[in-house]
Amino acid sequence: MTTETPNKVLPQPSVLTEPYWEACRQGDLTMQRCEGCEAYQFYPRTICSHCGGQNLAWSTVSGRGRIKSFTIVRRGISRAYEAPYVLALINLEEGPCMMSSLVGCDPDTVVVGARVTVAFQSWSGDIEMPVFELVKPVDE
Repeated sequence: MTTETPNKVLPQPSVLTEPYWEACRQGDLTMQRCEGCEAYQFYPRTICSHCGGQNLAWSTVSGRGRIKSFTIVRRGISRAYEAPYVLALINLEEGPCMMSSLVGCDPDTVVVGARVTVAFQSWSGDIEMPVFELVKPVDE
């Protein structure tokens, strides 16, 4: 009987998403920004989801946001995902909403509206996954 922990399911970077994953490897969260309407978008696309423009450029974003919604997963989909863990929708300061894990906190203390900031976890030699941490109040 083997006791090896299975690997996490890894994203498969494509020509479209490789700049995003390269930035993550460098510790930067980036998103596409339309050069026409200046709106940010996430997930990567070939056209602007706001105005239909085709001139998109990668831009580093703050990585700051607030929890829009979340769920606590109490039984992971496999042994690769140690439960409990928090999956959250994060409204980023720049506008887009992204789904990610919330790490480094007691899942039972998470609340909608809490401030978060991006961090990165190494999932493989090639994938640094953006995750989020709660921002501690100044008086703590």
